[in-house]
Amino acid sequence: MKMDDISKILKARKIVVDKALNEILPKQVAAPKKLHKAMRYSVFSGGKRIRPILAIESCFCCGGKIRDVLRAACAIELVHTFSLIHDDLPSMDDDDYRRGKWTCHKKFDEATAILAGDGLLSLAFETLTTGGDSGIKVKLIRELTASTGSMGMIGGQCVDIEYDGRKKLPSILNYINLRKTGALIKAALKIGAIAAGADSKKIKTMGEFGKSIGGAFQIIDDILDNGDSVRGFGKEGAYKKARFLTEKAKDSLSIFSGKAGNLRAIADYLVERKI
Repeated sequence: MKMDDISKILKARKIVVDKALNEILPKQVAAPKKLHKAMRYSVFSGGKRIRPILAIESCFCCGGKIRDVLRAACAIELVHTFSLIHDDLPSMDDDDYRRGKWTCHKKFDEATAILAGDGLLSLAFETLTTGGDSGIKVKLIRELTASTGSMGMIGGQCVDIEYDGRKKLPSILNYINLRKTGALIKAALKIGAIAAGADSKKIKTMGEFGKSIGGAFQIIDDILDNGDSVRGFGKEGAYKKARFLTEKAKDSLSIFSGKAGNLRAIADYLVERKI
């Protein structure tokens, strides 16, 4: 698939996700106004919605429909935005800008940013409890909580902070990448399959695909930002590792045959992106 074609698909999926997020989020005129304004500001600050789109495409690949997965996809994006708000805080990465705009704590204040992140995390799980089969909802909640907790995204962030200013060995880099970034991407793929009612083999396969592209995604981010992976592996070595993980990810989808075309194309898109 040509890059232009997958770009069109990504844009179309983003429109659907953004519309759903707009309906799920409290209106900024609802009290407390400052908090809801901060939550909306952060969610609609220019994100590409890669994680919810991966969930949607995973669901489609497993025979599901958009109505099966859309709310779960939005929940994933709410969790992702929560993580970015907190990641930018002075006590963490201390960033003033994200995607060319003020970070939440700079636009508002630190306390509001913390509460906005908390509010988005809470809303994510509230969103997962609404509608659908109860058994599937329990599985979705379990998957998202596991990916965000101390053994997943939050644990990865903790180790990243612990090693701030210190040399990160490849083993530590892999640990951080697979948790801080990779865990939520892996969860998005598994959640899409779960929402479609897929069997355990297909869910596991989506997890393997997600683990590999999650690692590649973070390495490419580091190449673009001259981050830890470049310092740990060298620029050439980092790109080689990202490409290896991408090919491994695509190979893992063999059981889906032609149904996984969009997922394979997204994997290539992520490793070839320039911004």
